[in-house]
Amino acid sequence: MAVSATVPPAPERREPPEVGDERATVEGFLEYHRVTFARKLEGLTPEQLRRRSVEPSSMSLLGLARHLAEVERGWWREGVAGEDAPARTYSPDNPDGDFDDVETADAAADLDWLAQEQAHARRVLAARSLDDTWEHPRRGTLSVRWVLTHLLEEYARHNGHADLLRERIDGATGE
Repeated sequence: MAVSATVPPAPERREPPEVGDERATVEGFLEYHRVTFARKLEGLTPEQLRRRSVEPSSMSLLGLARHLAEVERGWWREGVAGEDAPARTYSPDNPDGDFDDVETADAAADLDWLAQEQAHARRVLAARSLDDTWEHPRRGTLSVRWVLTHLLEEYARHNGHADLLRERIDGATGE
């Protein structure tokens, strides 16, 4: 998703299935929330994406996008897929870099990165059962089902933040 002047329109948002098995339902809700987040960014400039909420928070829409890219990367690449995929925007010395370091961040590159991480996550998920497990260094054994549900919660929570940020920027509200 390149951002030159403004963020382009999000893909069509589809309602999650009202009747379906567990996987289709939870995946449908996660996709719904991924597109909902993309809709919160539509039409904004890089400067608007960087605009902070209110002090002392460092939250911005670009910070949220960077954070969600790190969340997708961490849980799907490093966790479920077992890839060596170090964090891109934060470190032990800068644990909130995804939110704090947006002033000089390349908005287009960060939104493209989020889209790439989401696409990679879809491929990882498609190749696994919800019952597959892996070992998290701090939490112990986790299932793909847990990761999928956690990502749904992560997007739903941050979509609420994005609603408030977007309303502060230009008054736009929506679901």
